[in-house]
Parts: sequence; C-alpha cells; structure tokens
Amino acid sequence: MELSLIARVEGPNLILRLIKLDDAAYVHSLRTNPLYNSHLSKVTGNVQDQRAWIEGYQARESAGQEFYYVIERKDGTRCGLVRLYDFDVESFSWGSWVLDENKTRKAALESTILSFGVGFDALGVQLVNVDVRVANEHAAAFYRRLGMVETHRTDQDIFFIYTREQFDTGRTHHLKQLSEN
Repeated sequence: MELSLIARVEGPNLILRLIKLDDAAYVHSLRTNPLYNSHLSKVTGNVQDQRAWIEGYQARESAGQEFYYVIERKDGTRCGLVRLYDFDVESFSWGSWVLDENKTRKAALESTILSFGVGFDALGVQLVNVDVRVANEHAAAFYRRLGMVETHRTDQDIFFIYTREQFDTGRTHHLKQLSEN
C-alpha cells in the first residue's frame, strides 16, 4: 500500500489527512474536553505526552497497521478525528471518532464515508467493525441509520459491522446527500 494514496482524502466539504506531530495540542484538547470525550477512552498526560503518542503511532502508520486522520473543513479548520486500525485480510476497525463545534452540517456522514472508503477501496477489505459505548445513543442511532448491523453488546459497548457491499450500494446516495444544501 502506497501511503501517499491515502495520506489525504478529499470529499465535497471535508478533507481527511493523516495526523502530524503539530496536531498534538488539538488532539489533546479534544480528548480532554468533557464536551467531546464522554464516550472515548480516558486520556492522561499533557500535550507533550500526546505528541509522544503520535510519534509512536507514526511507526504503526508506516507499517500500515493503523491510520489516524484529522478531519478538516475545506478552509483548513480542523473539526475532528477518526482512526482505522486492527487490519486483517477481510476487515478493519473504525473508531476514535470525534467531531467538534467546527464541523460542517453533514460532517458525520462525510467523515464516515471518506474513512470507510480508505478501508474498502484503498485497502481492499470487505468488512468494518465499529463499537460504540451503550450510553452514546446519538452515535448508535447514526450507525443504524447508515445500515450497520448490531452483532452483539456488552454492558459497556454495542458492536456493529458494515460490509463493503452495503458501502458500495449506499455510496452514491450518501455522496448525493453531501452535495445537497
């Protein structure tokens, strides 16, 4: 896999770009902000610790083990994060997804379609695995509207799958939605 092919993914209103060291303060601010972190794993430390984590992540990125994207509006304003990881021949996991107050109106749909496109089109897998905290009813409802299928749940998490076939079937419709006002 040529990293340059997935380093920057552009949609109608958003751009996904691989995270850089100078994103550490932004990532830390999202991950420690109670408005955005209630359904994410807890983060400790400071911006320098986040920077060190990104350095470690970049080795995994170079090895093709995971891809962590900053979501930006077309004007360059950062508005979120999303990560693809746990790749195998047939599937990948998708998560660490957070959108902030700078997001576009349809940022949830667009960032999902763009990032799933990396997994399905660029990496060639057939299935994405998504888990969401049970308490994150808003995200779970979004996943269901997209057509994801719940496979199981624990007291803490709901687990969904979404197939390449579902993605390919819905892509044209979703892209049309993103172009509408």
